[in-house]
Amino acid sequence: MEQGIDLLLQKEEKFQFIHKMYGRPPIVTRSVGFETLCLLILEQQVSIDSAKATFLKLKNSIPNFTPESVLEFSAEEFRACGVSRQKTVYLKALSHAIVEKHLDIESLAKKDAQTVREELIKIKGIGHWTIDVYLMFCLQSPDIIPLGDIAVVNTIKELFDIHDKEKMADYAEKWKPHRSVATFFLWHYYLQKRGRKNPY
Repeated sequence: MEQGIDLLLQKEEKFQFIHKMYGRPPIVTRSVGFETLCLLILEQQVSIDSAKATFLKLKNSIPNFTPESVLEFSAEEFRACGVSRQKTVYLKALSHAIVEKHLDIESLAKKDAQTVREELIKIKGIGHWTIDVYLMFCLQSPDIIPLGDIAVVNTIKELFDIHDKEKMADYAEKWKPHRSVATFFLWHYYLQKRGRKNPY
């Protein structure tokens, strides 16, 4: 994706502005697998710091963190770790899909982004934002623009004066096939402007 940074800097004036203000955006990676998907579920609609704290409580309570052990963990135990009832349902749905072999997480790395999306979207609690972040951070998919992410949407509104998501998607076509890199630029601006140095 580093090459994508240079290519986008050549074609997008706003990214040149971000680069001048804050430097190159970091290309963030995360480990593939069950644990990361669980963490992403916990990150939905809450701060990353809060989700990490909850995940650490879960990991301390379930040292052998596997789909099987998550299924055995009771609703009361999840609640004691700070997990909402809804997200408990989601974590168990993911675990059930793996145990019942409806989902093979390890195989996702060998599949194209659309196939990964089609497989993950079937699981209760996994929506497009979670899939987009997993594709970008874990599978290094190069061409993702997560328009379900409030930071991305707000930055496009601010820098490009585009306020309709359909028009945002249309504009982002010019960043293909490096829309993931464009997203890292947008996040970089959003977080640096707010003084957040280690957001992921």
